[in-house]
Amino acid sequence: MAFDDGATSDKAPIRENLDWPTFGQAMRDVTQEIVNTGWVPDLIVAIARGGLLPAGAISYAMGVKAIGTMNVEFYTDVHETLPEPVLLPPLMDVSALEGKKVLVVDDVADSGKTLKMVMELIAEKGLSLDGGASVKVDAKCAVIYKKPQSVIDPDFTWKETDLWINFPWSSQPVIKAE
Repeated sequence: MAFDDGATSDKAPIRENLDWPTFGQAMRDVTQEIVNTGWVPDLIVAIARGGLLPAGAISYAMGVKAIGTMNVEFYTDVHETLPEPVLLPPLMDVSALEGKKVLVVDDVADSGKTLKMVMELIAEKGLSLDGGASVKVDAKCAVIYKKPQSVIDPDFTWKETDLWINFPWSSQPVIKAE
């Protein structure tokens, strides 16, 4: 399939275009929103791949050095997904998250299925018995964009849109040997 940059024809759909400078400011804005609540995570979990850069930016902006990754596949192409999100190896050990404040970060809550799956996994697996009492993970989530149809409402969002989004890290074709 040919690369679709969203702007190659006269009939290209209108898209939300995020450039690098705006991405930087968006991450500062989301981080400020988080900091203003007084809630500071012990650990940031990036949903790979789209959440890697946003999670790193928030990590630096908050001064939180502990960061983990959950590899999830859902989108296979523009507007094409698997039936449900799938965790890919290597798997993060979420059993050690009990009692922690965890910020889960992704680029977009489109259907919201990926974010919902990860939040549920952390809630389910991040439990332990501590002296007979359950100790839960205090998890919140942040995204750059939220779509109106998302099945989850992120705790922190920079912007809502119903458009397809061109991110600066994924709007160019994959580099191949010449």
